[in-house]
Amino acid sequence: MSGKIYLLGGHQTDFATNWLRQDREIFDVFRDTLNQGLNNCGLDYDDLDCGHVGNFNGELFNHQGIMGGYFGMVDTKLSGLPTGRHEAACASGSIALLAATAELEAGRYGLACVMGIEQMRNVSGAEAAAHLGSATWFGHECQNVKYPWPHMFGKLGDEYDKRYGLKHEHLAGIAKINFANGRRNPNAQTRGWQFSDNSFTEDDDLNPVIDGRIRKQDCGQVTDGAAVLFLATEERACAYADRRGISVSTIPYIEGWGHRSAPLALDQKMAESAGADYVFPHIRGTITDAYQRAGLTDVSAIDVIETHDCFTTTEYMAIDHFGITAPGESWKAIEDGRIAMDGEIPINPSGGLIGCGHPVGATGVRMLLDACKQVSDTAGNYQVAGARRVQTLNIGGSGTTSVSFIVSKD
Repeated sequence: MSGKIYLLGGHQTDFATNWLRQDREIFDVFRDTLNQGLNNCGLDYDDLDCGHVGNFNGELFNHQGIMGGYFGMVDTKLSGLPTGRHEAACASGSIALLAATAELEAGRYGLACVMGIEQMRNVSGAEAAAHLGSATWFGHECQNVKYPWPHMFGKLGDEYDKRYGLKHEHLAGIAKINFANGRRNPNAQTRGWQFSDNSFTEDDDLNPVIDGRIRKQDCGQVTDGAAVLFLATEERACAYADRRGISVSTIPYIEGWGHRSAPLALDQKMAESAGADYVFPHIRGTITDAYQRAGLTDVSAIDVIETHDCFTTTEYMAIDHFGITAPGESWKAIEDGRIAMDGEIPINPSGGLIGCGHPVGATGVRMLLDACKQVSDTAGNYQVAGARRVQTLNIGGSGTTSVSFIVSKD
């Protein structure tokens, strides 16, 4: 990276809220989230040099595109601000972040605002599933499938089972951890949810099958949510720190990043990785690219991980792709407690997509904001003691787009 990109902070909405029931439009939340984020960081409209929006499906859920234009609707001071919207399914927020960092590194601007936002609870469950299914290969995948993504990530589990073996109890272990972590998070969608002893078993009443091996508790949530984050060049971060009477060394920064893409079709990805160590070699490459750019050798330098767990199978994949275990041995990190809140390398202390919630376009931004909180010791009840370096993994589609950031603090 050419110079550090600092993360000044931001704001996350309460993922448990239903905007339609509150009679709020997506713009109302955009405006309020931006203003709350600015207030949290002690920034003004005049401080912003550019704006980026991560949003997957505004045209379908809200009949609204070109959401970069929302900035100018918030206040006339933002009229004329250079903005843009970015889409990469569930990785939309991270792609928006990458675009912002590239502009800052290029010297075009000094301070960028990145907003991730998605409204998903304003339509029926069937309609939401159809909208979300637009990130599959239309007309070729998921034909006559009621719930496209449980189907697709169930197939990922099937691939693991074929190559290495896979037990339900290990997927259930991931779900238990993430729901438990979500109860610690005041913004988590599931923080008040209650479960019985049988809720994570193969009980068809308490944990019904959604598609294939995917059961209810294996699924990330359908969520309304937004998250905003402010990024700055070193020069602007130093000026910001001076103005607040703090040292720039107290501000988190992006230490490394990775970004790779693969074919849209899941079957083609599976065919390309046949005989390889990793089910998704490009995702493994995304993670190791981030290590390399940060000057790190492997996951042993990482204290906390915020990873994509749209389904338990996705996190199961991520565990070995991060290098926490050998390929196919993710179950070992679940059984020995390594990824639990008090473990050697906690995964998703926020609750992740299963516990915290998954407003698609906001997820990547929320992950990076939580990484900032962890290294700043401001995560409250879900703080991991002594966290100094956090890595994220955000994926879009059936592993098609993958982005990883490493956040640290001097």
